[in-house]
Amino acid sequence: MTDTIMGFDRTRLDRIDRQLACHVDEGRLAGWQLAITRHGRIVHLSAYGHRDREAGLPVTDDTIWRIYSMTKPIATVAAMTLWEEGAFELTDPISRWLPEFADVRVYAEGPVDDVVTVPAAEPIRVWHLLTHTSGLTAGFQHAGVVDALYRRAGYGFGFPEGPTLASVCADLARLPLLFQPGSSWGYGVSTDVLGRLIEIWTGQSLDVAIAERVTGPLGMRDTVWYADDGRKERLAALYVSDPETGLAVRDDTVGDRALTPPSVLSAGGGMLSTISDYVRFTLMLAGGGELDGVRILSPRTLRLMTANHLDADLATLSTSAFTQTDLRGVGFGLGFAVVLDPVKSLSVAGAGEYYWGGAAGTMFSVDPVEDLTVVFMTQSLPLRGGSRLAGAGTYPTRAQLRRLVYSALVD
Repeated sequence: MTDTIMGFDRTRLDRIDRQLACHVDEGRLAGWQLAITRHGRIVHLSAYGHRDREAGLPVTDDTIWRIYSMTKPIATVAAMTLWEEGAFELTDPISRWLPEFADVRVYAEGPVDDVVTVPAAEPIRVWHLLTHTSGLTAGFQHAGVVDALYRRAGYGFGFPEGPTLASVCADLARLPLLFQPGSSWGYGVSTDVLGRLIEIWTGQSLDVAIAERVTGPLGMRDTVWYADDGRKERLAALYVSDPETGLAVRDDTVGDRALTPPSVLSAGGGMLSTISDYVRFTLMLAGGGELDGVRILSPRTLRLMTANHLDADLATLSTSAFTQTDLRGVGFGLGFAVVLDPVKSLSVAGAGEYYWGGAAGTMFSVDPVEDLTVVFMTQSLPLRGGSRLAGAGTYPTRAQLRRLVYSALVD
């Protein structure tokens, strides 16, 4: 008779750990953590390898990870609490609060030094920021002329040192959009601009607003913007994939940024977290916006956020060379990728599963039908040649993990 826990085959849960451990044993990752919940309870919690391989420090329950773009759903939830309060409409032009975006232009043709632009056919709206349909992009993608203009302006992987979030938005507004707002889907800095709007709507700095509206009420005590003296010993070292071997190589150049207060609070990718903290965030989502008697969002708002807001899947609409998701059979809501057609996406996840990931290999998912959440933490940037993000992961860890988790679910 199969030994099960909350519908999971225990033997098959152990198989997940064995497979993920291979990535460490073969040198592709330094270490990882995994948490699976069902019906609001932890079903499986495991870890393997090192948070700092060179120092011989293992992954521990309280290891702090750079979650990069898994900051985006947290910031989006904060924004939607303000929407519930009436601070904005989804259709509002962002130029109402950020006048520098009143006359944005869209790239039409030409090389970097001789760009031809046309006026935007409609304004960038808040909804465009939430769905990544604004036309804003990111320099690290190395996908064309507009990305090159971003890098020339100092906006490659992250932001230059020194500016404020307000000045970043002013810089971005001077750069051409990659496409007409609402016409395509493009991964980029949309959520960072949303972060500036959160500051304006609340009259608070972004860190304070998110702490008061999301992380504080949920008890996410280690979900912060940098590792202070009390946290730095728990911070995982950062690794990149060697372009020749694919093995994880330590990168302290990028890693140092997590040890000091950032000049720009990036709603798109600036936070650190622990697995226990992020599990609480996913349990709030799975709980219809509530956890432990604390309500962050209404169930109806969350259903709106996790529905597909696009006219087609990302394979049809995406302009991105890098993103945190597969494209076929996948749509996008307000802050989350959403599985539309599991067959097209070659996924065992059900339609309606929503999720996102971070540049260093982290990911989370919520399946409302199965009442299932998954959080995976690791710390390896998929860099090639030391400069280019090559995709949502150097190895198909996320696809493997999804397959392993769902194949362990037998009831």
